[in-house]
Amino acid sequence: MIVYAPAVLFLVLFAIGVLRDRRRFSNAVYLGLAVISLFFVLLRLAGTADGHGRTLLTWLIAALLLIPFLGALVLPLFLLANGVKMIRKEGRRPANLLSFLCGLGILGVIGLLFAAAATRSPALAAVAGTTLLIVGYVSFLFFCFIGYAFLYGRLQPRRDVDFVVVLGSGLIGGERVPPLLASRLERGRKVYEAQAARGNPPVLLTSGGQGPDERLPESHAMAGYLTERGFPAEHVRREDRSRTTEENLEYSRAIMAEARADYSCVIVTNNFHAFRAALTARKTGVNGQVVGSPTAAYFWPSATIREFVAVFLQHKLVNFTVCGLLALMGLLAWLIA
Repeated sequence: MIVYAPAVLFLVLFAIGVLRDRRRFSNAVYLGLAVISLFFVLLRLAGTADGHGRTLLTWLIAALLLIPFLGALVLPLFLLANGVKMIRKEGRRPANLLSFLCGLGILGVIGLLFAAAATRSPALAAVAGTTLLIVGYVSFLFFCFIGYAFLYGRLQPRRDVDFVVVLGSGLIGGERVPPLLASRLERGRKVYEAQAARGNPPVLLTSGGQGPDERLPESHAMAGYLTERGFPAEHVRREDRSRTTEENLEYSRAIMAEARADYSCVIVTNNFHAFRAALTARKTGVNGQVVGSPTAAYFWPSATIREFVAVFLQHKLVNFTVCGLLALMGLLAWLIA
């Protein structure tokens, strides 16, 4: 029975975490650990089953084990192709190179492993093993991130709120709303209209300051986009000082708290950004959950990698400590060998 204990423990911790506050990265880690623990439960069941049940479980386990190996071959090619598309459509800014660089990185790790196996060099084997441990740790966190982010995006707020906060982004030509931001505004409008139909329309708060290359604050362009399309101007407010997501939420919180101390809100951003925005909302004390708007498919991989890197660096003390310990283990293994 002890083999079932970790799976039960992590599932309970995951459930408790979601019920307490689903805007926690620890929920993602508990979910990932629960999935790994359930895999060991499958191994146990396959060992004790017989007949068709054992055959079915064996094939299931084999399929699950093949996924990472096939992914290691297919994923870098997909990322390289996506990186080329991002560069063609969005330009050569560093943020647009992430999927391409990740694809090259995975191929580099695979090449290192083959080189260590071919040369049988103890030093190269130690480097390859240490690299694999660190990549495994980062990959585990990444898949926890995207798995829970997908789940978080499906947990939509059901209750009425006082505010719908739409987070800003850059403007085209310094004054026009781009498609990415228009997607957020349209999602915010749908949230507003769904609640207004129940007789309790919220205030829609556009949030975004003026960048150095912009002719007006993003929030003003956002409000203009909505009112030009028939949105009631009396239900729009503007937060026009922020430059970052954290400032978006801090300044918006101040406006909402001044209007109503016990306010509640829904925050709208693009789907790739929703989970990190939720983590930031919790950090800044905003009483609200986040919903995502659609994003072009080609944009999603690079944007998701960028979001994960930002979350990874938010917990850099823990993550760099773990990576350092893994590197130390590799060094000790090489010295002992």
